[in-house]
Amino acid sequence: MPEVLKAPLVVEFPFTRSVGPVQSAFLTGLRERVVLGVRTSDGRTLVPPVEYDPVTAEEIRDLVEVAPTGTVTTWAWNHAPRRDQPLVTPFAWALVRLDGADTALLHALDAPGPDAVHTGMRVRVRWAVERTGAITDIACFEPYFDAPKGNGPDHGSSAEPPHHTGRFEDPITGIVAAARLDYTYSPGRAQTAYINALAEQRNVGERCPSCRKVYVPPRGACPTCGVATLEQVEVGPGGTVTTFCIVNIKAKNLDIEVPYVYAHIALDGADLALHARIGGIPYDQVRMGLRVEPVWTQGSRFPDHYRPTGEPDADYDTYRELL
Repeated sequence: MPEVLKAPLVVEFPFTRSVGPVQSAFLTGLRERVVLGVRTSDGRTLVPPVEYDPVTAEEIRDLVEVAPTGTVTTWAWNHAPRRDQPLVTPFAWALVRLDGADTALLHALDAPGPDAVHTGMRVRVRWAVERTGAITDIACFEPYFDAPKGNGPDHGSSAEPPHHTGRFEDPITGIVAAARLDYTYSPGRAQTAYINALAEQRNVGERCPSCRKVYVPPRGACPTCGVATLEQVEVGPGGTVTTFCIVNIKAKNLDIEVPYVYAHIALDGADLALHARIGGIPYDQVRMGLRVEPVWTQGSRFPDHYRPTGEPDADYDTYRELL
């Protein structure tokens, strides 16, 4: 059996959002080396702050300043930091209840090893050298042994954290978070065979032994009968446009001018339509029933697009079950 393919895959996009008055004060405060929380009506102080009480759901806006020192409530050691994590050397993920707060903040704790970390240990914020108004303005937490003098609320005092106006110059109003997922994808046995055939400019599907339908791309099992599909069937190369859409928004990673057409194409001999771009014809002349064929570029592992064959349009009854 040929080796099953696998490859690294990355899905990422920038997520832009506004932050609202409470988060604006919190993030701007971090930029100014101030940690803010919110006080609820029953006297609890929540850090990080939220706009609505998680218990009563009432809106809360009473900002208070807490200390940059605190206590580890629980932790887990990270032996192998990943890309974009706070530290490049092994560290602990820790929940830290800052002095003056009733909830814990999750962040990295820089320690020489897991034996140096324990629940109840005292830590303090290590501020980033360059701060922009993000949670990363806290570079990490670090072990803390000597009580500071006059640096925020006294952790040994029972006094409530002092009120804070939340007003800063040039407040943060929005953030851009880079959402990213890295993983290894394997198409499996059936689609590995399909991809390898495409490299030879062939379209290969698999036939269900029960209903006899041919699926392209193959799935390894019939979605209707639930049985394995092992019989390979070569289909195409020509096919019929069943449905289509006109794309008017240009993708950053595709060098294709808009508008263009993306269509479902039922290859001859297949019982499942695949999707591909239509070229070689004005976008406003693409239609259901249009007969098309693949266009391959030198060294490509898949068709660049499909173009009209010049044949008469297919009769609707020949593809209506594949819409």
